[in-house]
Amino acid sequence: ADLTYCVKEANALFKTLGDTQPKGGGGDGGVSREDVVYEKASELLSRIPDDYEEDDYKVKIKKLGGMTIPMNIFLFQEIQRFQNVIAKVRFTLKQLQLAIKGEVVMSSELQETLQSIFDASVPWHWENTLTGDEFSWRLPSLGLWFTSLLNRDEQYRNWLNSGRPNSFWFSGFFNPAGLLTAMKQEVTRKHKSEKWALDDVVLKSEVTNFESPHQVKNQPDEGIYIHGLSLEGAAWSRAEANLVESVPKILNTDLPVLYITAARKTKPDPRIYDCPIYKYSSRGDKYLLAFASLTCPPDKPPSHWIIRGT
Repeated sequence: ADLTYCVKEANALFKTLGDTQPKGGGGDGGVSREDVVYEKASELLSRIPDDYEEDDYKVKIKKLGGMTIPMNIFLFQEIQRFQNVIAKVRFTLKQLQLAIKGEVVMSSELQETLQSIFDASVPWHWENTLTGDEFSWRLPSLGLWFTSLLNRDEQYRNWLNSGRPNSFWFSGFFNPAGLLTAMKQEVTRKHKSEKWALDDVVLKSEVTNFESPHQVKNQPDEGIYIHGLSLEGAAWSRAEANLVESVPKILNTDLPVLYITAARKTKPDPRIYDCPIYKYSSRGDKYLLAFASLTCPPDKPPSHWIIRGT
């Protein structure tokens, strides 16, 4: 906890120092701030994915089984939101280049975008709506944010063109909780003859032996595999198949591929720690997605990991 606090304080200090740097252009024949941003905007425009045409991806979703399948509905909603992000980024970059050339007015939004790109940070309007709600996803630098955009595009297009992935990049969705809800609906429908109801089932998870999603060769019979999760305040031992103490000064460790499905409620297992899964490192109910069932060692019950802040 102390290490996490110190890291956050250091990051806040560096951000404040960056915000107080002079905002003027270059002098003495040097490259100006506007020239640097113009070139960066050109680079981003050359790498940004193609637009998603609604008629096109509707046809592809129909080939996947249509909109009667909950997971396909989830995919449709995700692509709609993702297309809004692509359109926003492309339009802003083009307008920014025109403003730098003096062909359009440099608005306050474009001015903020120019400074953010120059500082290698994410423009505020790419992450937030006008009311401050989440528009895309929040990452600390422009490079990480744009890489996430490309990776999300790859996951969506592979799903559309090649079918449902064997393992889902869980943090690569706008609404990861919606993916779990869609999965629960599908599992509940499979057990319709047993009179399962959506309100009567809960999420059940299990850590697999797959270290990476590339090792997952097939989809499970029911439920899904997810990857891209990390543990804070603990680590996972493949040999012991349970939680262990994290290595000193290592805040986060990758969690192997997680199998997650829906099942009827059962008596809680005292050896299982229901570990909260958050969308971002900022903890709180706002970003709480689900709970992962992680096995504890005999000498360290769930209460130990709760105190650890795992």
